[in-house]
This record gives sequence, structure tokens and C-alpha cells, in this order.
Amino acid sequence: MSEKDLKTSQDLTVVVQTLLQQMQDKFQSMSDQIIGRIDEMSTRIDDLEKNISDLMTQAGVEELEEEIKVTETSGTA
Repeated sequence: MSEKDLKTSQDLTVVVQTLLQQMQDKFQSMSDQIIGRIDEMSTRIDDLEKNISDLMTQAGVEELEEEIKVTETSGTA
């Protein structure tokens, strides 16, 4: 291999390594963003479930559900 070919090969190796590093950095950044958004959605869903539960309690829905279960198990409708 001539000195010129060796230099070209080394240059190509550096370019490929740089490109791969940039791709890995971009992938890591996107992955971190996705995980952050999933965590945010999870928090929002938990808050929504809590709010729905609070509204059901305020509306007395849980008490009605318990009365229906008691009625069904006692055999009277």
C-alpha cells in the first residue's frame, strides 16, 4: 500500500468514526427525549386517574357500586 493510499484510508476511517459517533449521539438524544415524554405521560395519566377517582367519590359513584354489589350478593334486586 502506498503512503497516499494509507493516508486516504486513515482519512476515511476518521470520517466514518466521526459519522458513527454523531449518529450515536443523535440516537441517544432522541432516546432520552422519548423516555422523558413517556415519563411525563405516565405522570399525567396518574394525575388523571386520581382526578377521576376524586370525582367519582364526590359524585357518590363508589357508594352506589358497593350498594349494587351488596344487593346482587344478597339475592335481592
